Amino acid sequence: MTTYDESTTGAAYAPERPARTDWARHAPAVYKAMIRVDAAARQGLDPTLCELVRIRASQINHCAFCLDMHTRDALAAGETVERIVQLSAWEESRHFYTEKELAALELADAITVLTDGFVPDAVYEKAAAHFDEAELSQLIAVIAVINTWNRFGVTTRKAPGHYRPGQHA
Repeated sequence: MTTYDESTTGAAYAPERPARTDWARHAPAVYKAMIRVDAAARQGLDPTLCELVRIRASQINHCAFCLDMHTRDALAAGETVERIVQLSAWEESRHFYTEKELAALELADAITVLTDGFVPDAVYEKAAAHFDEAELSQLIAVIAVINTWNRFGVTTRKAPGHYRPGQHA
C-alpha cells in the first residue's frame, strides 16, 4: 500500500478526503449481493480482459477507488503498465491490444456512456464477432457490474490507495 504524505515522500500532498459513508457496512445485504453478482459475471472470461474493461469503465466514470483496485489487480495478474496506461487512449493506441480486446473496450465505452441512449449496432456486432453468445453475455454483465461499483465508489467518495491485490476476491 502506498500512502502519500510528507513523512514518507518529503513533499506535502493534499489530504485524503474522507468517505461520505461506508455503504458496505450500512447496506451489507446489497454489498454481499454485489460481490456475488460480480463473481458470477466474471465466470468464463479471461481475467485480464475483465480487468481491462473494468479499468476503462472506471476511467470514464472517474472512480478513483476502482481505478486503484483494478489497476493493482491487473498488475498482480501480469498485465503490463504500458497497456494499462494506454487504456485512456485505447483508440489511439490500438496496436497495444488484440482485436478481441478492442471490441471489448469499445463495448465497455458504449455501455458506460449511454448519452445517445443505446449501444450502436456496429459496436455490438463487432463484439459479437469476437465472443460467443455466452462470453458476450458475461462481458456485458462485467461491464454493467463495474458501472454499478463505480456509482457506489463515486457517490460515497471511497478513497483510493489502500487496496491490496486480491483483497476483495
